[in-house]
Amino acid sequence: DQMRGDCLSVLGHPVVRTPNMDGLAKEGALFRRAYTPVASCIPARFALLTGLSPQTSGVVGYAAKPITTPTLPGMLAEAGYRTVLIGRNMHQVPASGTCGYQEQILGSTYVNGDDFDEYFKKSTGRSEGISKVINELGLNCNGWAAKPWALSDELHPTAWIVSQSRKIIADASLGQPLFLTTSFYAPHPPLFPPKRYYDECLNAALPHPAHGDWVEWDKLSTKGDKQGHRVLLEGETLRASQAGYFGLINHIDEQITRLISDFKARSEKAGREWVIVVSSDHGEMLGDHGFFRKCEPFEGSANIPFIIAGSPGLGLKAGLRIMQSVCLEDIMPTLLEFANVARPSLMDGVSLVPVLRGENRVIREWLHFEHAPCYSKEQAFHVLTDGRYKYIWRPLDGAEYLFDLESDPLEEHDLSKIVERRVTLECWRGRLIKRLAGRQEGFSDGTMLVAGRPYPALHNTPQLNSGK
Repeated sequence: DQMRGDCLSVLGHPVVRTPNMDGLAKEGALFRRAYTPVASCIPARFALLTGLSPQTSGVVGYAAKPITTPTLPGMLAEAGYRTVLIGRNMHQVPASGTCGYQEQILGSTYVNGDDFDEYFKKSTGRSEGISKVINELGLNCNGWAAKPWALSDELHPTAWIVSQSRKIIADASLGQPLFLTTSFYAPHPPLFPPKRYYDECLNAALPHPAHGDWVEWDKLSTKGDKQGHRVLLEGETLRASQAGYFGLINHIDEQITRLISDFKARSEKAGREWVIVVSSDHGEMLGDHGFFRKCEPFEGSANIPFIIAGSPGLGLKAGLRIMQSVCLEDIMPTLLEFANVARPSLMDGVSLVPVLRGENRVIREWLHFEHAPCYSKEQAFHVLTDGRYKYIWRPLDGAEYLFDLESDPLEEHDLSKIVERRVTLECWRGRLIKRLAGRQEGFSDGTMLVAGRPYPALHNTPQLNSGK
């Protein structure tokens, strides 16, 4: 949850150490231009589960509605798989039920009385659970403050999630295929990695946050705004936040060593091929351009890790580094194809299997992602990107940004006001005009973008209403 796409050591990150995730990338493919469809937990997971874009589902902001279409775990369960979710819940409304998971062992850090919380209280002899520990450390589930984990490492939520996942693998019948979702709450705050990982990062040469020349830096405060979204992180406050965040990622990677080997060994013993996917619901701005948290169009928030590896019998090409735009919606059709399960009729995601096998084909011309207002009306956005250019439109006031991700991966130089880039800007604007035409919010009249329109987090969609 909330892991940035650039936080992999295979990408040259100066502090993060992820040899296990790197190993999967070398066995299979790393999609460098992977994006969340809506950069917050609820809508991103809705898209992951259903393979539907927010424009199709109507889940365009931080809100949920019942899932009424087939889900990835549900379809695999119908095909004979045992489907299990371990760890962080999928953050959907109760009417969505288990989202297709036959078994759930839940631990989301902030939920009192879930499976991890009960384990934690029993193991520590405390009458109060994990939320009390978070409060005692002076931390919370959305802030940039960071401290080392105060108890033994085996009690950390990340260690418990891996332990529970390994138990499922060990106990699962070899006669039934397994679909296991190991769902980490880290590196989402609270930022409390075990002390060894925190100290290693704190003592390292930490990177400078992205510093856009388009940001009004003089309007930012080190105290942050009410939502903890706009803030000038600097000095020891910044270093502690980075150490907490990067330390949680390093801890995850160390913990999954045996999880990966167990899963591969089980599949091989059962005589089955295996597939492993590593991704996140969204990223974390971590001080970039004066932002913290998510819900932004910029790379720190929107770009996510996206690795797919598989056993040799699947015919995947090793060591692929793919720069085309992909998204969470693509995971469902990809895994359904690997499992020889027919995809549902309503599906926006694209199967990546041909590309994973080395075929030279265009995945999509461009990718659209968005977010309705959450922290503020100004925060809302629409984005189009083809992996090189990224066009951003703020629907509140019509502000535009254009970035060349090849020459400016940190998005520090906005090209939208440069005369020589006007043709490129107008091309991308025209694409968004066509994309948004017909939306119930009225963002486009078919000839121009219309700013200032209402932008609710949920809306009805004709496709779902008609049952298609």
